[in-house]
Amino acid sequence: LCFTQESPRGRLQGYIIGKAEGVQTEWHGHITAVSVAPEYRRLSLARNMCQRLKFASDEIYKGYPVDLHECCNNTLVIKMHEVRDGKDGRDDEDAFDMRKCLSRDAAQRSIRSNGRDMIVSAHDVS
Repeated sequence: LCFTQESPRGRLQGYIIGKAEGVQTEWHGHITAVSVAPEYRRLSLARNMCQRLKFASDEIYKGYPVDLHECCNNTLVIKMHEVRDGKDGRDDEDAFDMRKCLSRDAAQRSIRSNGRDMIVSAHDVS
């Protein structure tokens, strides 16, 4: 899955790359990378692209959650996902495994109550 955001003049403002992976109840969307050019930050472009990938993971691929592995020290992004969703990398840093339920998981079984304790080591994602 890949979405791009362009300015009215056709300049690339940002992109998101993701995938659908897993088996059975572990089938989910995964956000692999999100990037927004510095001059277009603070315009909610990353949030909007994440919503588009969430929609595709839910409606097209019928995943249970959508997740991303976020660097433990990236407090801005972690707060964005916690505030927006109410739940809770770089190759050389540990990361949080953050999840958001999709409609297929109405019982919210894929969400972990101890989400901040679910650390993904750099070795596991590289």
